[in-house]
Amino acid sequence: MSVLVFIDHNQGVFKKKAFEAINYAAEVAQKTGGDVTAVVLGSADAGALGQLGQYGAKTVLHASDERFNTFNANAYGKAVAAAAQQCGAKVIVCSFDVAGKAVAPIVAAQLKAGLAAGVVDYPQTDNGFVVKKNVFSGKAFAFVKINTDIKVVSIVPNTFAVKKSDGNAEVQALTVSIPDSVFSIQMKEVNKVSGQVPLSEAELVVSGGRGLKGPENWGILEDLAGALGASLACSRPVADSHWRPHHEHVGQTGGTIRPNLYLAVGISGAIQHLAGVNGSQTIVVINKDPEAPFFKAADYGVVGDAFEIVPKLTAAVKKFKEAHA
Repeated sequence: MSVLVFIDHNQGVFKKKAFEAINYAAEVAQKTGGDVTAVVLGSADAGALGQLGQYGAKTVLHASDERFNTFNANAYGKAVAAAAQQCGAKVIVCSFDVAGKAVAPIVAAQLKAGLAAGVVDYPQTDNGFVVKKNVFSGKAFAFVKINTDIKVVSIVPNTFAVKKSDGNAEVQALTVSIPDSVFSIQMKEVNKVSGQVPLSEAELVVSGGRGLKGPENWGILEDLAGALGASLACSRPVADSHWRPHHEHVGQTGGTIRPNLYLAVGISGAIQHLAGVNGSQTIVVINKDPEAPFFKAADYGVVGDAFEIVPKLTAAVKKFKEAHA
């Protein structure tokens, strides 16, 4: 069964979630006895495209049309669907990120395929094609059987380990006929955060809530994040109060993250916040309220004043790193 994986990129740079998606596609191909074809849209270096073979792609279909350099969900969806038809793919894989959430439904509609979004495990193929996904804001799992001939799945980033090996993919040009009218909606400006690992890809996250009392106190979290090499996040009230930028907001109405470590400082742990972070491998909570709901979800908890604990934790991290440099 041929597997196609849609790989998004940032000006030719591929992120960890792209490699996860290829690895996932390779696992599906191994289970179903097929090959993996990756599709990349827009300008990208041929050498970088070939290196996708190190993660499991046998072939890379590259549509170098510069119109794809700006994200357009409708155009991307039509192009991925055309690529799937060209290679005879029965399974299409993409990341459950901003691009994937927009593209996957369009691809499914174009191909009359069943869609499972937000998948968190490899498919079971003993009795059909069954995938596992989060439901009820991550409080439960659902097992979804896709019965259509063609299947579309989007996987939650930072869920699957990335495996790298030797290999080089064959890069082939992909030509798709898409009318100019599809590109009629033009992106005028894109503002991107620079200088830090995006929260969706971060393996270590330090997050703060209203318990920090004001933006002027965020320095203690910045110091801790710097010592750990972590990204910064915050709760919704913090973002709504403009203490921190909105791109740092995680929760049901913000970003959903799955880091290896989520360290929450001064956050009560309302269900809306937990919905965005309960996929974390390890949750550590620091809060002076011993009845804070977050402690029920935490792997480790510290009851105490964040203004005393966090600086001491930062000093301990720095001392440990100096001793093991």
